[in-house]
Formats: sequence, structure tokens, C-alpha cells
Amino acid sequence: MSLIGKLVDKLLARGSITLLLPGKPPQTLGQGGGRHLNVRFTDNRVGFDIARNPRLGVGEAYMDGRLIVEDGTILDLLELVTGQNRWEDSGQKRKLFGKGRLGAVKKLFRRNDPHRARRNVAHHYDLSDELYDTFLDPDRQYSCAYYTDPRNSLEQAQLDKKAHIAAKLALEPGQRVLDIGCGWGGMALYLHEVAGVDVLGITLSDHQLKIARERAAAAGVSDHVKFELIDYRHLEGRFDRIVSVGMFEHVGAKHYDEFFAKCRQLLTTDGVMLLHTIGKFGGANKASDPFTDKYIFPGYHLPSISQMSAASEKARLIASDIEVLRLHYAHTLREWLRRFTAARAKIVKLYDERFFRMWEFYLAGGIVMFESGSGCNFQVQYIRDRNALPITRDYMAEAEQRYRELGGATSAKKAPARRKRADVTELAK
Repeated sequence: MSLIGKLVDKLLARGSITLLLPGKPPQTLGQGGGRHLNVRFTDNRVGFDIARNPRLGVGEAYMDGRLIVEDGTILDLLELVTGQNRWEDSGQKRKLFGKGRLGAVKKLFRRNDPHRARRNVAHHYDLSDELYDTFLDPDRQYSCAYYTDPRNSLEQAQLDKKAHIAAKLALEPGQRVLDIGCGWGGMALYLHEVAGVDVLGITLSDHQLKIARERAAAAGVSDHVKFELIDYRHLEGRFDRIVSVGMFEHVGAKHYDEFFAKCRQLLTTDGVMLLHTIGKFGGANKASDPFTDKYIFPGYHLPSISQMSAASEKARLIASDIEVLRLHYAHTLREWLRRFTAARAKIVKLYDERFFRMWEFYLAGGIVMFESGSGCNFQVQYIRDRNALPITRDYMAEAEQRYRELGGATSAKKAPARRKRADVTELAK
């Protein structure tokens, strides 16, 4: 049996895969009794590349059109393999996925200085507006939604996410709020809308900065919601509240101590911070996925709660509330992938087939990571002073209900305008 055959056979306790290789008879692998897929390799080196480095090899082979799922999708294939090798089952088979990972030690100590951080942000977030418009909600919330009911629309779930986060900030009118990694400005505009706070959003993306400022101007709130192109490490001043959604993944493990120390410095004595990030179950220092690091998010690192706690404790920040969102991102990604796939012709026209397959694999891989792998989302509330907040969580529920009633009324008119494709040559700068 080939190397790839032995690998697949070990992974599949249920179901089966028939491998179709050039010039060779079909080879059926797995124990059967479940889903069956036919997978074609277009050349005889595909199996070797995957066996040598499964986590990178599968993605690259699919992206390059060398691996074809003939009677299903790449998501079907990933679900078949990972769905029966869940993280919490701690089976030895999961170790097979680890071959070829970006080394944990190398990843941990790779520096993410301000220049590299800005370049990494541009690689992903300065892509075409039309690309993001194909699968995001109109507010372009490019982070985990909050599903109070899995049947909710993406738009409702993203509104509920903003209300859920705002409630944890214990906002009061007139407070000064910092949004670290503000994206296209949706969260900053929302916080001002529902709570009457003044918000400074900071980003490393020139393009997102432009859109965010245009949105604030169009809403007539530029005096209260401002945006700047600046690394958080270079910011000065004090803020009553700090919020950061989907940015901590790009900080880098080497810089966690620096991040929390800076946040303490920026936060008033009675201030509150809410950090929303993708994370990982289990121990610290887990290596990142090599496909995502190479093609999607260069320099990213997903923290464990123990890593976050170790760094925030050094800064004497109190973790006053911790919530683990286990499946919310899986629901979000499933809807993103559905919309993305429906827009295939448009995306191929914007870029090409290889780009489409690259992103399809990225989104599908995210789904299985949150449904079967170690992926989750953390929402951690931090305070400097133990007396900064009420001693029960009742205030959160009361505020969340109020914000849900307020937040949907004008969100649509604040959505970013649909734009033509950005000049992709900007990514080379």
C-alpha cells in the first residue's frame, strides 16, 4: 500500500475513499460503513506531497487542481477525515495531522514587528471589496458571529455579536473607547450608535481606514467616531474602554506580554477591556496551520486561554469574565462558504480558479477546525481594578437586550458602499 493509502486507512474508522491515480487501478481505503468519496490525483506525486506534509499538502494540491473530489466538495472530504478524529476524543490518529506543521518553537519566537505586521495585514485585508461583499454581511463583520439560534441569518447573528460585546463593555455615554483592529469601522460606529460613546478605531490597513472614515462621514458622526492608521504599540493616551475583535490572532505569541502591558497603559484605572479572538482548546504554544500561515494570514498565531492568562497576569489585568464560544464560528463559516461558493463565477472573474480554490479550502478548513478540531473563540473581559464593574453579570443581560433593540434600526444605512476591485498590485508593496 502507498504512503498516502496507509495514512488514509489509519484515519478512517468509518467511511471510505476511492483514490483514482494516473495509470493505476482504483484503490479503496477506509473501513466503510459511512460516507464514500471518489478522489482523483492528477499526477503520481500528489500522494507523496500529502503524506510528507498533510496539513500543507492537501491544501496546495486542491488549490492547484491536482486533487479533485469527483462526487463531493473539499468540505465533504475534510469532514470525512476530521469528523471522526475530534480534538476532545484525544485519539492518537490526530497526531498524523501534525506532520509538516510550522514548528511550535519557530512559530513562538517569530517576531511580528510593526513593519511586518502592516505588511501581513495588507496581504489579506487589502483585497478586493467585491470579494468580501460576496460572503460577508453588509456591515462587513469579518469575525465570528453570535448565534442565539443556529437558524438565525448571518445578518442577525452579526448584529447580536455586536450587542453581546457592547454589553460586556458596560458603556456609559461620553466615554472614550479604543477599538484595536477596527476593520471597516462597523463595531466603532455601532458602539457610538447604541451607547453614545466616542470611539477611536485604529488599523494597519490603508484601504480599511479609507472605508471606515467614509462611513463615519456618511453617518455624520466623524466628530465622535474617528479612525487612524497606527500600530497599537505607538498609541498614547487613556481610554475608558478598549475593544478588540479579531485582531489578537495577528499579534504573535512573542508579543503577548507587550500587548497586554500596552493595553493596561492605555486603560484608565476603572476601565474595561473586551478581547474577542479565535483561540485553541488545550495547552499553550500549539503550532499554527502551515497552509493558513503561508497563503491566508502570514504571521498569525491562535492563543490558548493559558497563554492569554499568563501574559495578562504579568500586566496585572484581571480576567473578570471569560466566555468560550465553541460552535458559533462554525455556523458563521458555513454561511460564508455557502455565499462564497454561490459567487464562484464572480470571484473567478475577479481573480482566477486557483484563488477561488485557495479560499474555498481556507473556509472549509475553518469549519472543520471549529466543529472537530481545537478551534474556538474566546471573549475575555479585563479590568485593572476589581471594583470597576458590578459584582454580578446581570448588567450584561440588561444592556444586551437594550442594544439588540437599538442596534438594528440604522445599521443598513451605515454599511460600506459596494466598490470596484482594489488594485491587487498594492499587495506587493
